This record gives sequence, structure tokens and C-alpha cells, in this order.
Amino acid sequence: MGYAIKIYEAFREYGEEKAKVIAEAFEELDKRYPQIRDMATKTDLSETELRLMKEIELTRKEIKEVELKLTREIEDARKEIKEVELKLTQQIEDTRKEIKEVELKLTQQIEDTRKEIKEVELKLTREIKALELKLTREIKALELKLTREIEDVRKEIKEVELKLTREIKQVESRMIKWMFMFWTGQVIAMIGIFQWFQH
Repeated sequence: MGYAIKIYEAFREYGEEKAKVIAEAFEELDKRYPQIRDMATKTDLSETELRLMKEIELTRKEIKEVELKLTREIEDARKEIKEVELKLTQQIEDTRKEIKEVELKLTQQIEDTRKEIKEVELKLTREIKALELKLTREIKALELKLTREIEDVRKEIKEVELKLTREIKQVESRMIKWMFMFWTGQVIAMIGIFQWFQH
């Protein structure tokens, strides 16, 4: 509707009737083909092209700036990585040196401990041998003492045995004497009884 009014006003000086017809014709075209209003002209296209080219140039500049910035950041990151790598390499070397020092220290301690163990072993071996000798002497002395005591006990047993044998023999002789006297008395009594019965 806006284009029709503009056309009507533009052509009104050539006659209102002609201007009205042209305006109505444009209005009809506008109704039938509404997309005509949205169609770009060569000027619009040129302006758009120039604007886009400027934007592309600006975008390219921004891309270059971003690329340069990223390149610098990448370089900085590479430098940092190299520094970190060098630092870590140094730390690894230091750690390896520390491990070697600790290993040497532990090896020395192990050797010292082995020496101490050997010394203690020798000392204990000597003490065990001395103790064995002492125990052997004590056992032999005890064995001799027990042998003497056993001999003494055997002698005492033999003495007691001899004493008991003598006493048994004495008892036997007494028993024989007593039995002889008992049986003799019995025989005499029997003889006396027989003689009494004969009278």
C-alpha cells in the first residue's frame, strides 16, 4: 500500500486518472506478488556486497589477530611445556641420585648388619661351646657323684643284706633251738604219760 501511494503522488501531475490507474496497477501487483517488495536492487546488492566484503576483511583481520594470539599462546605453552619438561627431567635426575644414594646407604647398612650378625653368631657360637663344655663338665661331675652315691647305696644294701642274713640265720638257729626244746618237751611229756598209763 505504501508503494501505491508513492506512485500515485509521483504521477498525479500527469493526471489524477492516470496516476490512480498506475497506483492501482502497482497495488494489484503488490497483492499478487508480495515478494517483489522484498527483492533487492543492484544498489542494495552492491551495498550488501561492500558491507559483506568489509565484514569479511574485518573477520579476516580478527582471524589473523586470533591466529597470531593463538600462535603466541601456543609458543608460550610450548615454552612452558619445555620448562616443565626440563624441571621434571631435573627432578627425575635428582630423584635417581637420591635413590642411588639411599640404595648405597641401605647396601652399606645391610653389609654392616651382616657383619654384626656374623659377629653375634661367632659370639653365640663361642658362648654355646663354652656352655656345652661347662654342661659337659657338670654332667660328668654329676655322673661321677651319682656313680659314687650309687656305689655307696650298693654297699649299704650289701651291708643291710649281710646284716639281715645274719639276723635271719640267728632267728633260724633260735627257732631250731626253740623247736628242739619244744619237741623234746613234748616227747618227754608223752613218754611220761605213757609210763603213767602203764602203772
